[in-house]
Amino acid sequence: MLRPLRDYVVLEKIPEEKKIGGIIIATSHENESAVAEVIAVGPGYVDNEGHKITVEAKVGEKVIYKKYSTTDYEEAGRKLMLIQDKDILAVVE
Repeated sequence: MLRPLRDYVVLEKIPEEKKIGGIIIATSHENESAVAEVIAVGPGYVDNEGHKITVEAKVGEKVIYKKYSTTDYEEAGRKLMLIQDKDILAVVE
């Protein structure tokens, strides 16, 4: 398992499928949503002024992130992504 450093977060893409008349149609890569589950969060860091910066995302949350701001990683068949906390836009409730 990945252990993110500083303000990085590990995400796992939530598979998106559409059903039309009982047939499951996978979403094309171009039209994928930017929704994922938080798997792990880094400890944060201390900025240049000595302030502790913590990660806002919490493990288990479903989040929307900026597309094209991730680093992909595959481990044991799982497709994971590393992203900075600042590139997570919202929590899906």
